[in-house]
Amino acid sequence: MNEMTVAAAQGCIVDAVRQLGSESVALQRALGRVLAEEVQANRDQPPYDVSAMDGFALRSADVANAPAVLEVIEDIKAGEMPRNTLAAGQCARIMTGAPVPAGADAVIRVEDTQALADSRVQIKCSVKPGNDIRVRGESMSDGATVLKCGSEITPGVVGLLAMVKRAAVQVYRQPSVAILSTGDELEGLDEPFDANKIPDANSYALMAQVQALGIEPVLLGIARDQPEALRAALQQGLQHDVLLVSGGTSVGVHDYVRPTLEALGVQMKFWGVAMKPGHPMTFGVAPLTWVFGLPGNPVSSMVCFEQFVLPALRCIMGHRRLYRRTVTARLAHQIKHRPGRSEFIRVTLDRDADGYIAISTGAQGSGMLSSMAQADGLLVVAAGSEGLAANSSVTVQLLEGTAFQAHHGMP
Repeated sequence: MNEMTVAAAQGCIVDAVRQLGSESVALQRALGRVLAEEVQANRDQPPYDVSAMDGFALRSADVANAPAVLEVIEDIKAGEMPRNTLAAGQCARIMTGAPVPAGADAVIRVEDTQALADSRVQIKCSVKPGNDIRVRGESMSDGATVLKCGSEITPGVVGLLAMVKRAAVQVYRQPSVAILSTGDELEGLDEPFDANKIPDANSYALMAQVQALGIEPVLLGIARDQPEALRAALQQGLQHDVLLVSGGTSVGVHDYVRPTLEALGVQMKFWGVAMKPGHPMTFGVAPLTWVFGLPGNPVSSMVCFEQFVLPALRCIMGHRRLYRRTVTARLAHQIKHRPGRSEFIRVTLDRDADGYIAISTGAQGSGMLSSMAQADGLLVVAAGSEGLAANSSVTVQLLEGTAFQAHHGMP
């Protein structure tokens, strides 16, 4: 298969994945999930006209020629109902959120009044009808749709769900994700130190990337470069909705991942992407599982996760905004680039009066995990670029946990 462009590979993956049905979760566990149902209001909110300020409820006609002196006939607190109807020349002291008494058509804030003796108050200025009153049903009307299917549950949405008394909600099911590293050269986190081995950082970096989406993955450990051991580990991984296989995706004689996956019934959609780092990236579909073959180099693996696995998982979870948010920045220095593959440069971001400034984290080798540890974002160099000059305008994907957008943002 020929190498695909990054955008084409992203499109292929998003077209292949789907939501996995829904489940009911308690409101306390719903943050970050995606609604799989519409939610309607169960009442008018506020349930009656209420004051938006601490002050005095009054008849606007009585203060048309302010200053004016009115009689205070009652105090109304939030949670209490008014006892009286206002007549001409009367007002009621009222607290924020308290119901407006009959006869009143405005509220004046306490800062615009002066207390007098004998239950009287001087009103210093006139007000229009409706001033500082929140009318019944202003926030929501009984029976109206307040949240659509596909809405991401943010803290504000949690508050709205509590407002309509939803103790549990239907959300799209999260996928089960398995992570498998491959290679005889790897040393597990719980294995004895061996100076001739390479620590398995990929499993844990990928684990953290998955956890950042609210999913707790299953770590399958390390499959060694023996066909039988690899087959057994892959069979275990294919019991999950999503399988991430790190390493063994190149074309060396000891890279057994591709033939083993194909022998297990995985239909490969593509093998190789025109990108740097990460061109050995692969994707396939099994009857029960979406399979991502990620490069063995740690930075390549993490960059490929950002471009391909992350949008796929968000799509499966019901999100509409699949891709990292991009910003425009000014490049602090020259970047050389050979045309042919899109490149993702790890950068930090500074800011001045003119906007963001992108600064390379330094050496960009695909094995230099420190470049990802330091990065605020990934500077995207288009495949056809012949390099970027200092002070040129560049696109940077933000590596933030909550910053996503609907489009991939590729130049």
